[in-house]
Amino acid sequence: MAVLKFRIYFEEDDSIYRDVAVKHTQSFLQLHQIILKAYEFDSKHQATFYRSNDNWQRGREISLAKYDKAYKVAPLLMEETTIGSEIRDPNQKFIYTYDFVKGWSFMVELINVSKEENAKLDYPVVVKTEGIAPSQYGTKGLVGDKLTEVEEKYDLKAGAEGFSTEGDDDGLGEEEGAEEGADDDGGKDEEI
Repeated sequence: MAVLKFRIYFEEDDSIYRDVAVKHTQSFLQLHQIILKAYEFDSKHQATFYRSNDNWQRGREISLAKYDKAYKVAPLLMEETTIGSEIRDPNQKFIYTYDFVKGWSFMVELINVSKEENAKLDYPVVVKTEGIAPSQYGTKGLVGDKLTEVEEKYDLKAGAEGFSTEGDDDGLGEEEGAEEGADDDGGKDEEI
């Protein structure tokens, strides 16, 4: 049984991606679910895949459900469509759109085909994570575990060792100014 490895890039930043492995007999519904899991999104919204080409143009739609919109061609349904049936190219691409209101878009690219399954893995599975995922509803990526790790590692508390006080007003400027003023007054007295 063939195992397909896809790289799912976040559309706005291709340095953020997740690699997932799926069996060619699994459905697009299972691919949809593993993408949501990989990016820590919930499953409350509409979603669709588009078969794509090397230029990332949208082709045939593989949808979670038939939505109330105009279709040129009726969409395939994720639950009924196996991934292997839609692979036309060794570098097959799909565009995955989630939550049509927010417009989350991901580029899905086939990067590897293996004939052997790993018995230790339960497919579909996330096999690689790169970059901090965008937050579905707000700033979770900045406030969650990642920022906590940074604070602990670098101790970002005020006054911690290694932080400079350069530019702080600590009273030295007033004393220097007073001495300069005294010299200036002395110079004026000499001129008179």
